[in-house]
Amino acid sequence: MKSVFKLAVLAAAVSFAPAAFASPECTKKPQSEWLTQEQMKEIIAKMDFKAVKVFQISGSCYEVYAHTKDGHRAEIYFNPVTGKVVEKNVD
Repeated sequence: MKSVFKLAVLAAAVSFAPAAFASPECTKKPQSEWLTQEQMKEIIAKMDFKAVKVFQISGSCYEVYAHTKDGHRAEIYFNPVTGKVVEKNVD
């Protein structure tokens, strides 16, 4: 009986794991209303980030991997319509 319970708990944990890695919802607007990547890069250049390594679309966000000015790695999700930070993870 204990092994059945353990398997059920493991199955539940695995089924919820992908949600932990999902990007946030940044906008519901269509991509035709988004800032261009060039416009977004200009906004990012005025912020506290340098050495942008990756700039990509992730779901409804612009996702950027960069370094902060003091050298910490950062993963930032931006609202592609307003250019505002939606989520920021810094190491």
